[in-house]
Amino acid sequence: MRWDDFRRSDNIEDDRGGGGFGGGGFGLPFGGGGLGIGTIVVLGIIGYALGIDPSVLIGGAEMMNRGGSYQQPYQQTTHRTGTPTDRTGNFVAAVLGNTEDVWTVVFKDSGKTYQAPRLRLYTGGEQGGCGMAQSAMGPFYCPNDRRIYLDTSFFRDIQVRFHGCSGKACEFAEAYVIAHEVGHHVQNLLGILPKAESMQRAAGSKAASNRIQVRIELQADCLAGVWANRSNARWKSLDPSDIAAALQTASAIGDDRLQMQAKGYAVRDSFTHGTSAQRQHWFSTGFKEGKVSACNTFAAAEL
Repeated sequence: MRWDDFRRSDNIEDDRGGGGFGGGGFGLPFGGGGLGIGTIVVLGIIGYALGIDPSVLIGGAEMMNRGGSYQQPYQQTTHRTGTPTDRTGNFVAAVLGNTEDVWTVVFKDSGKTYQAPRLRLYTGGEQGGCGMAQSAMGPFYCPNDRRIYLDTSFFRDIQVRFHGCSGKACEFAEAYVIAHEVGHHVQNLLGILPKAESMQRAAGSKAASNRIQVRIELQADCLAGVWANRSNARWKSLDPSDIAAALQTASAIGDDRLQMQAKGYAVRDSFTHGTSAQRQHWFSTGFKEGKVSACNTFAAAEL
């Protein structure tokens, strides 16, 4: 992936090494009535890869564990804004800046104005608009404060834990992760997320709600593909190996594969992000078509 020519975004909040746990804010108790690390890992797997507000799972479980009396204290922290100077931070700023440029044009072409999200880099844990962000959850988008939360250790997990990519090709796999979360922001701006959340509340069962969530996540994969198409058309930034790496990453973080790795079996009604094949299909659809209208996962009869 060639990203040197990408404009760097100023919408970065760099809190790595500050705030969160390091700043004396909230930390999950691993004993004394709190959630154990095993529970954290299980909850993290459920909402692990590229989800929306997975902190609700852990926060809600902690509240139930304490008989409903649990509250998350909030500590205001000062975040460094602008383009980070290290290579990883610079890469994230470049990819985010490129998504801003692409989606600005896409929205303008349809008579709309794109409002860019902010992206907060953190280490370990971070208090945000959707509760406590944990590195074990993976990256996620919070619609409450229109921020993407990213602990870049997830990039290492893609390579080492999930074997989602290797070598230079990992850069585009990492960009796909960011673009997926930006896709959730696009859904929010288009009013798709609020409607989907309303559908989930009226779903009547957890399994039905999960099926809606799968459609949300697969659409974000497709929107990441739209970004890749538009970016490559203008900047010629991709090699064939980059697309292969994105597809490999999409496969590595499918619900069926993650559950098989964690438990030895998969339960379809508990899926929240889609199977490996589904994630590959919808990213490929967005990349091939290059338009938002191709990403209507809610109209698909079968996924």
